[in-house]
Amino acid sequence: MSAMKQTPLFVGIAGGTGSGKTTVATKIVSFFNRHCSCIAHDSYYKDQSHMKMSEREKTNYDHPDSLETDLIIRQLRELKRGEKIKVPLYDFSHHNRSTEALLVKPNRIVIIEGILIFQNEELRNMMDIKLFIDTDADIRLGRRITRDIRERGRTLDFSLNQYLTMSRPMHLAFVEPTKKYADIILPHGGENVMGIELVINAIRQSLKK
Repeated sequence: MSAMKQTPLFVGIAGGTGSGKTTVATKIVSFFNRHCSCIAHDSYYKDQSHMKMSEREKTNYDHPDSLETDLIIRQLRELKRGEKIKVPLYDFSHHNRSTEALLVKPNRIVIIEGILIFQNEELRNMMDIKLFIDTDADIRLGRRITRDIRERGRTLDFSLNQYLTMSRPMHLAFVEPTKKYADIILPHGGENVMGIELVINAIRQSLKK
């Protein structure tokens, strides 16, 4: 790793809900080990403490307005300057931002993953490498429902309704169009072994520049 430059390399991983972004990010982190950190755009969902639970449940988390993107942009600039940041954490079971935060130190590689990271032009332009995970909609739906039930305390009816009324329309409006900004389009997500190797090699080459 001696050839790596000190300024953080920002790797953006976008794609639809359930496409495998987190799996791909995890595999990249495991390869570069301590030289790599990961930040989820999901962590920047806006605080909803002022709202009742019944109102929070109606939040469209697939719309750009649900995210405090200005904050992640500001914090990424701080990382570029060599400063530590406190990444907010989101409690999906309560539909609200947690009172805790995650301390992230500057690193050689910083992965930023989320469905909407290429939708915002300013955030998109901060990425040194832009990766879009392209996975079939049926597979993504199955993964989303499984995740929502196991990890986020959702019911099957709630998750399916949220997908049909919010996630799918927002994907077509805001996520799918950003595929054109990707440097690399990776089909099949974390199952694409050769594709992930290609991404890792691209990161290694970028670090040598």
